[in-house]
Amino acid sequence: MLNNIGLPGILLIAVVVLVLFGRGKISSLMGEVGKGITSFKKGISEGSKELEDDAAAEAKDVTPEADKDKV
Repeated sequence: MLNNIGLPGILLIAVVVLVLFGRGKISSLMGEVGKGITSFKKGISEGSKELEDDAAAEAKDVTPEADKDKV
């Protein structure tokens, strides 16, 4: 159904949305979307860092007791 929209159809939809909501409303909406994407990326990076820290904390020292004294 949506396979044959094409460029003219997308432009028409964009113009209708612009007329209905106005430039200011769309601008503020896009700003909020950008903030959401930035927050999402920050959360993902913090989550992966936390997982790496947990994995490093749980890592076992497998050095034999006899060799630990030498170091």
